[in-house]
Amino acid sequence: MTFLMHKDLPIIKIVSEEEEMHVKLGLEMDDSTHAMLVEWGKEEATDEDYINIAISNGLKAAIDEKTDQENTGEKPD
Repeated sequence: MTFLMHKDLPIIKIVSEEEEMHVKLGLEMDDSTHAMLVEWGKEEATDEDYINIAISNGLKAAIDEKTDQENTGEKPD
């Protein structure tokens, strides 16, 4: 997956936060079960879920990029 930083995005203001306990499970299943769960997830996912995924991935990419720049001595764009 390629993540492109969009420097022309409008400002996004964080207005609240809530903590959630979450556990990531390592699961083994056959392909048909996996496909079924993916479809169920797509049916239940909300726009807010997609926004949270995008924000999380964007923050991780920005942190990784900054870490790489610090490790190589490269100047940010």
